[in-house]
Amino acid sequence: MNDLMTFSKINIEPAERSKIHEIDFNNLVFGRKFSDHMFVMEYEHGEWNEPVIKPYGPIEVTPALNTLHYGQAIFEGMKAFYVDENTINIFRPDVHHERLNNSARRMDIPETDYDIFITALEELMKLDHQFVPKQFGTSLYIRPFIFASDDLLAARSSTKFSYYIITSPVGTYYSEGFAPVSLTTTDEYVRAVSGGTGEAKTAGNYAASFLPAKKAVQDGYTQVLWLDATEHKYIEEVGTMNIHFLIGDTLVTPELTGSILPGVTRRSVTALAVEWGYNVEERRISIDEVFKASENGELKEVFGSGTAAVISPVGLIHHKGSTINIGTGKIGDFAKRLFDEITGIQYGKLEDPYGWIHSVEI
Repeated sequence: MNDLMTFSKINIEPAERSKIHEIDFNNLVFGRKFSDHMFVMEYEHGEWNEPVIKPYGPIEVTPALNTLHYGQAIFEGMKAFYVDENTINIFRPDVHHERLNNSARRMDIPETDYDIFITALEELMKLDHQFVPKQFGTSLYIRPFIFASDDLLAARSSTKFSYYIITSPVGTYYSEGFAPVSLTTTDEYVRAVSGGTGEAKTAGNYAASFLPAKKAVQDGYTQVLWLDATEHKYIEEVGTMNIHFLIGDTLVTPELTGSILPGVTRRSVTALAVEWGYNVEERRISIDEVFKASENGELKEVFGSGTAAVISPVGLIHHKGSTINIGTGKIGDFAKRLFDEITGIQYGKLEDPYGWIHSVEI
C-alpha cells in the first residue's frame, strides 16, 4: 500500500465567506479555531484520487467508520510563521512528511507524495494567510492526518483512506509559558513498547496517555515522564515532547529505540548542539542517573522539545517519592539559546544555514 500518484494541480473550491472575524488574535486558544480551507484527498481502488482544497467544514461519516472502531489513523503537527506581509515560513516540512510516511508504513496506511504535500501547504498558506498570527510566539498550526474510511466492522486494514490538512491560528501551548514545568514518573502505566507503535504518530498512542496524564495533574504535576516498559528505569519521553538533559557540558537525549517518537524539534536541538560544540549523546539514560547527576551538581538543565512548545524548561522531577529541583525557577541559558535560535529561524529573524525553512510568497 505504498503506490504514490502525483497530480499536475490541486483543484481549489474557495470559501464564499471567510471566518476571519471569529478569530480573537489577542486571545488565541490552542487548536480551538480553524482557517477557511482544508485539503482533502481520498484513497480507494489502490490509489490516491485527485486532491481538492475546499471550505473547512464537518465530515460526514457512518457509525461503522473503520477508524472509530480500530484506530487506524496517523497525523502530524507542524507550524507556519508570519515573516512579513509577503512571506510565510513553514518549518521543516520535508522532515514532517518523512515522519508522516514512516507512521503510514507502521500503521499499514498508503504513503503520500511530497510534491502534493508541499503544494497543498503552499496553496493553503496563500488562501488563508490572513489566519497566520503576527505576534511573536504565535503561529499557524498545521495538522495533516490520514484515517481509515471503510464502512465495515472488520478488524483488518481498511481499503479506503481519507487524507486531510487543516490549519489553526494558535498561541502558546503551555499556560506556564517559560515557567519550568514539573514531571512525575509512573510505575502503574507505560506509554509504548519496543516493536509497538510508539515511534509512529498515531491516534491511539495519545489516547492511552490521557488517564496517566490526568492523574499526574491531579497530583500537582504538569505531565508524565515516561520510563521504558520493560525495566521501568530508562527515560523515554514526556507526553507531548521529547526530553533532554544537560549534564556538565554534555547534552544527553534518550536514543530512538522504536518506542520513542522521533521529534522534529528534537532533531533540530541535537543538530544545533553539535554545531555549537557541545558533546551530544543519544543513548539510554536511567532515572537513577539523572537523580545522581542532580545530587552531584552535574545536572545543569532539563528541558523538553516539541513542535507545540518548541522548548519547555523542566524545573522539577518526581520519582517514587523523591524529588529533584533543576535550575533557578526559570529557563536555563542553554535552553534559552536553543529557543532563540530555532524561533529566530522560524520567524525569519535569523539566517537559516540548515535549509529548515520553506518560504511561501503570498
